[in-house]
Amino acid sequence: MELLQITVFVSLCAVALCWVARHFNFPYPIALVIGGGVLGFIPLVSQLAFDPELILIVVLPPILYQAAALTSWRDFALSIRTISLLAIGLVVVTTLAVGTSLKLLLPGIPWAAAFVFGAIVSPPDVVAATAILSRLKIPRRVVTVLEGESLVNDASGLVLYKFAVAAVMTGTFSMFDASVQFVGVAIGGIVLGILTGLVFIVIHRHLGDVFIEVLTSLLVPYVAYVCAESVHASGVLAVVAAGLVRGRHTPVVVSAEMRILSRSMWNVIVFLLNTLVFVLIGMQLSGSVARLVGYSAARLMSDAALLSAVAIIVRFAWVYAALYVPRKLSASLRKSEAAPPEAEFFIMSWCGMRGIVSLAAALALPITLADGMPFPYRDVIIFFTFAIIAATLVLQGLTLPALIRWLRVGIDWSLRDEQENARNAMSKAAIAAIDALAHQDDIAPDLAGRISAEFAEKNAAGDADASVSESHAEFARRLRHAAINAERQELIRIWLENQISDDVLHEFEEELDYKESHL
Repeated sequence: MELLQITVFVSLCAVALCWVARHFNFPYPIALVIGGGVLGFIPLVSQLAFDPELILIVVLPPILYQAAALTSWRDFALSIRTISLLAIGLVVVTTLAVGTSLKLLLPGIPWAAAFVFGAIVSPPDVVAATAILSRLKIPRRVVTVLEGESLVNDASGLVLYKFAVAAVMTGTFSMFDASVQFVGVAIGGIVLGILTGLVFIVIHRHLGDVFIEVLTSLLVPYVAYVCAESVHASGVLAVVAAGLVRGRHTPVVVSAEMRILSRSMWNVIVFLLNTLVFVLIGMQLSGSVARLVGYSAARLMSDAALLSAVAIIVRFAWVYAALYVPRKLSASLRKSEAAPPEAEFFIMSWCGMRGIVSLAAALALPITLADGMPFPYRDVIIFFTFAIIAATLVLQGLTLPALIRWLRVGIDWSLRDEQENARNAMSKAAIAAIDALAHQDDIAPDLAGRISAEFAEKNAAGDADASVSESHAEFARRLRHAAINAERQELIRIWLENQISDDVLHEFEEELDYKESHL
């Protein structure tokens, strides 16, 4: 009963903190982390313990899955080189740089334990990225790269983390064995994720009940994650692969009613998980501080600031060295990949918020080694992990909107052209379908003309029902159904032909879903 009371109290505090963040117009993860840090010093609340690995399994799959399902397959493929350099190359470089920095600050820490810390804080977090980026008007290509990076880098970071922990536990490490295992873990996760996505698509076609369909969609990320982890493959990459596959097939195999219910369900679930996660992050501060003995507050804060600075500076150096400079020097690379403006590279460099994956990995560190000795510098690692999470969330999250305005990074105006082209193509398809059905069923030309005018002007379906006689109401509904179906087919056609992006597809798909539901 006490656990339930504490949980309810924390949930109410999370609601209040979210309201404060919305009222003062800043990202809610920041308010939750700061508020959670204050809550952690309340005696009863600070006693709330949780299994970090369980939290990671419960929270990470659905958030990764939704982000992957909404990711543009086309844009992801076009940016795969950039995403790979950030999600794999930058994770490795950050692990080495931050780990080396910790070793220099604390000479007594073993190298393996220092690299454990480097691996923990190496991947920017998908939860933090989506929660903050969703509020900002950033060009589509930048969002694609940042979200694509955050989808993949958790896998590379967690794999490096496991290798580093194993090195601490056993005292041995083989670069060749680690590289082979890394490739095997990644390929295994991707293959299992694709298979899981395809299997659930086949299952979905035979369900026939919208509530069962929605419940099944919720199971997909957990099934992919558990299946991959059970064979020691990457559960993160399995979830991402399953989400990408499902997202590619959803417009064709999912009904409008199911999409409306599923869209609402996923939005609520992901927001709830985000809220609880960031409060839990903040609440760990009191515990990590209480366990630190023999360290002065000034020394801890200065070291935390230095390590946070290293994590931020390394990202800047890598983005410019691996992405910006090669485009300047290579004409073939500029031809194969459109180069974003320099300001957008700066935004990519500044978006390095850490979150739940780093904290869960730190809290999941073994307490003792195989010989019964304490895991070296475990509490210090946990404290510095929290410090980097808080520093990147607060510093980068709060300053990002102002930075975007200062750099004059605007929205991607190509979306406007895609929207206009899609709207014109859908209108033509709708009018053609209305004319064909009217001719086939001998429907009055004036009624068909009025319905055609609705879709030509993109008025909401059903607006003219009041002025249509009762005898013609059924004909009007049939014409509107035919028009909406034609619009949907045309929308999917131009999307599959890569004439429009996934963002435009989802926007018009939602509009058509509500039109169809209204009818």
